[in-house]
Amino acid sequence: MKGRKLIATGFLAAAALVSTAVLAQPDNDSRNGGQGIAGNGRCQLHSDNNRIQHVVYIQFDNVHFRRDVQNVPSDLEQMSNLRNFLVGNGTVLTDHHTPLISHTSVDILTTLTGVYGEKMGAPIGNSLPFFKPTGTASFPSTFEYWTDPLETTPVSIPVMVDQQGKIHPAPWVPFTRAGCDVGAFSVANIEFENITTDVTNVFGAGSAEAAEAAGNPTKAKADFLGIAVHCAQNSPICAKGKPDVLTDEPGGYQGFNALFGGVNVQPAVSPQGPVKDIDGNVIADASGNPGFPNSFDPSAAQTLGYLATMLEAGVPVVYGYIEDMHDNHASGGTFGPGEAGYVAQLATANEAFGKFFARLAQDGITQDNTLFIVTADENDHFVGGAPSPANCDGVHVPCTYQQIGEIDANLSRLLATQANNTTPFSVHSDSAPTFYINGNPGQTDPITRQLERDVGALTAINPITGNTDKIAQAMADQTEQRFLHMVTSDPNRTPNFVVFANDNYFNFASGTDSCDEAPACVTLEGHGGFAWNHGDFQEQITKTWLGLVGPGVQHAGPTDAFFSDHTDTRPTIMGLVGLKDDYAHDGRVLFEVLEGNAVLRGKQGDGSVITRLAEAYKDINAPVGRLGRKTFAISTAALNGDDATYTKLEAALTALANTRNQIAQKMIDMLEGVAFDNKPIDKRQAELLISQAEALVASVH
Repeated sequence: MKGRKLIATGFLAAAALVSTAVLAQPDNDSRNGGQGIAGNGRCQLHSDNNRIQHVVYIQFDNVHFRRDVQNVPSDLEQMSNLRNFLVGNGTVLTDHHTPLISHTSVDILTTLTGVYGEKMGAPIGNSLPFFKPTGTASFPSTFEYWTDPLETTPVSIPVMVDQQGKIHPAPWVPFTRAGCDVGAFSVANIEFENITTDVTNVFGAGSAEAAEAAGNPTKAKADFLGIAVHCAQNSPICAKGKPDVLTDEPGGYQGFNALFGGVNVQPAVSPQGPVKDIDGNVIADASGNPGFPNSFDPSAAQTLGYLATMLEAGVPVVYGYIEDMHDNHASGGTFGPGEAGYVAQLATANEAFGKFFARLAQDGITQDNTLFIVTADENDHFVGGAPSPANCDGVHVPCTYQQIGEIDANLSRLLATQANNTTPFSVHSDSAPTFYINGNPGQTDPITRQLERDVGALTAINPITGNTDKIAQAMADQTEQRFLHMVTSDPNRTPNFVVFANDNYFNFASGTDSCDEAPACVTLEGHGGFAWNHGDFQEQITKTWLGLVGPGVQHAGPTDAFFSDHTDTRPTIMGLVGLKDDYAHDGRVLFEVLEGNAVLRGKQGDGSVITRLAEAYKDINAPVGRLGRKTFAISTAALNGDDATYTKLEAALTALANTRNQIAQKMIDMLEGVAFDNKPIDKRQAELLISQAEALVASVH
């Protein structure tokens, strides 16, 4: 009803575009009496001068710093309470990028771990393939609790598998070992993602929890999904918790408990009653059951309310996820930039952030003692026509659209029609579809090679423009996927090849009938469908943003002065709080926007050389860095070429990857030593590596 009222009032609520924080009083009924607000007393972070006492991590789904339509203020501009907080108190990196494939699951997990999909089992997005004995592929979700096995495999392979075949180290472990409880709300794989195996693995097949999941699944989802607290040893918050079992954690992980689900977390963090959102409403599912709201797309008010409650209960480290703003969360479908519902949802989120920052400030949780990290998993590309009227800005003059909706293309039927190719295969449907050929033939097998060439040549009549579009914009077989850090230790997860398509298209495969038969092979989604594509390699999709506020972070405001990607978030957090992971990161500390002593304590040597080394490392190692983007053209030419061209270019890519890996490994070893072991920089060696990286980028044409 609140959203409907905002629409009816002619978008006046969006005047918050230029507002300051809403100074709302906290809802005392939803708080834990202010106990432990400054931390639990056992949490031993080791930031510069011990200034960081809390960590608040928030990740959005597809929320943009940039404008999608020139006249319409961006998502962050319309959420001015958040934007002003980030810009006024810290740094927002606007040349920040995703890994590939650019999707919610792998993007969040990359940000949480600081490594690419090849090292934690999630290379292709929101689902993983498993080749059945017949050679076809199924696609189980990668949204699974951290320790879950891949359910559809005949042997126990972890979803979060590292390169040794073990479960990748969990992101909460350095904090809990340091005495800090870690709370999470709706963040990928830190809490339960299902009420079947997650419940039975922790509580037991004969438990009351398992019986509830079987007999009353609606209530069980509210009780057990999406909320967790991982505790330090002997933490009173987890006194009634279950063992936090991490069998593959380096160095062991015994004596730690966790609370899983709202039914167990709420009594510990809000003993006086159900947890409320930032507006004072009980967080509940659609049936009124208090707890998780049954879907992993919570509103800003819900996530911020739960994070605030955890912080006030003495949980010093919290992670939260917030839904996108452009989908219609009231009645389904989607919006275009500046449409009434879109503007109203942004205004509501803006108000929630104003209340959140005001409430935390009243609790004494501010940028002076708290590290805030805010980012978006990926950006996406709006598929739609021009807004009307031409001068609309959404805030003062609402926009409408005659056409909104992506173009759907049936690849298997297009192949049968245009190339007479009916090779059986499966795809992970996407703007960047991954291909799994039945029987899993090798890269040089004639079946693979012919399908690659035929897919690369596919065209479609654009139902919006009437023009003929080439569907494939870039292609990557397993050689290029290795270069892009997409090949895991589980061979069943590696596609035969990937197509990065025209970003107006969503691609799937179903049947081999001719496109002359109904239904059509290329169709246009309407207003009630999808209109925001991601997964692809285009900069509009892979270029997102990262906001950092807190002790040790410079007040640089928005900056695009250097390239970064999601892997850099984790090492930067660890460097600032003075903790260390049990593994080497693929990302590096963002020294450029940190105060001099925040991570570099003055003993490591020339800071300018360190930052130049870090930037050269990203140039050659990031999937969409300078070198990675050049390889798309080589890989695409190889897959579309004849066998001689393919052989020549594949050999060149293999040699390039080997050389890159050797240089990059030396670089990251040096950068990790500087950041986490206080090792001095070897200036001569660093300069040599920088020169080698520059020469490598220049050598590729």
